[in-house]
Amino acid sequence: MFNCYFNSSKEKKSFYQQKKLEMLNYIKDSLERKIASVTASIEVLESQISRDNDVEVTN
Repeated sequence: MFNCYFNSSKEKKSFYQQKKLEMLNYIKDSLERKIASVTASIEVLESQISRDNDVEVTN
C-alpha cells in the first residue's frame, strides 16, 4: 500500500494514524454532502406539497 521507510515503529504508527484520520475525514465530508442533498430534496418536496395543498383549498 505505502512504500515508506520508517526510522521507528512510533513513526510508522503515527503515519498510519494520520492516513486513517484523512480517510475518515474524507468519508465524513462525503456523508455530509449526501445529507445536505437529501435535506434540500426534502425541503423542496415539502414546499411543493404545501403549495399544491394551498392550490386545492383555493379552487
